[in-house]
Amino acid sequence: MNPLTSSRKALVRRPSPRLAEGLVTHIDRKPVDAALALRQWEEYVATLNAHGWETVEVPAADDCPDGVFIEDTMVVYRNVALIARPGAESRRPETAAVEATAAALGCSLNRVREPGTLDGGDVLKIGDTLYVGRGGRTDGEGVRQLRAVFEPLGARVVAVPVSRVLHLKSAVTALPDGTVIGYPPLVDDPRAFPRFLSVPEESGSHVVLLGGGRLLMAASAPRSAELFADLGYTPVPVDISEFEKMEGCVTCLSVRLRGLYA
Repeated sequence: MNPLTSSRKALVRRPSPRLAEGLVTHIDRKPVDAALALRQWEEYVATLNAHGWETVEVPAADDCPDGVFIEDTMVVYRNVALIARPGAESRRPETAAVEATAAALGCSLNRVREPGTLDGGDVLKIGDTLYVGRGGRTDGEGVRQLRAVFEPLGARVVAVPVSRVLHLKSAVTALPDGTVIGYPPLVDDPRAFPRFLSVPEESGSHVVLLGGGRLLMAASAPRSAELFADLGYTPVPVDISEFEKMEGCVTCLSVRLRGLYA
């Protein structure tokens, strides 16, 4: 049996001791507690496990300060993994071990080729629609290659502008019903999405769909959690304060594989 058909899997990578040296682009640098970051990452992984996700740990990349943000290394649609070519050159060594892990899980592999750049955090999947943020890390050629790989599989690729945050998914994610959520000051064009819901906190823009209406989200967004609960969802908060200091969020810390349809 193809391993991807057996269960929901999430690829994760433990944080480097050099996390504090990672890149920041739209926020001021703050001190990072590496030991606390490791504990928070372990709790994040445990939360995924507790909600029915099998975590697959990709070999650590201690020389890559941003390596814990594994979502940026690839985009998966159906059984095809497109290995990213990060827009930041210092992050490109992160992809090799991720590619090997995806191959071992049975994914069909493609790669973004030079000169294109694409970060996985710039791609928001809602059903068969892939919104891709064109901005600082993902360029027009990266968008073209994403379209060339996934549109023949049935995907619809929609490019949207990103200028106020690091990645598209730093600004928006989506609820289980497909409604896009975001903190308006950081969203370039909310009209790009058929349904858009404003949230009251920046970190409330980021949710991971755990299944059964459960939303993994940052503990730093309690008012957004109340909003989601009022809509009938179940917030599952985790403390990721040390990763938020590095422009990270709950989506960045894993690559979710939902059977053959990730």
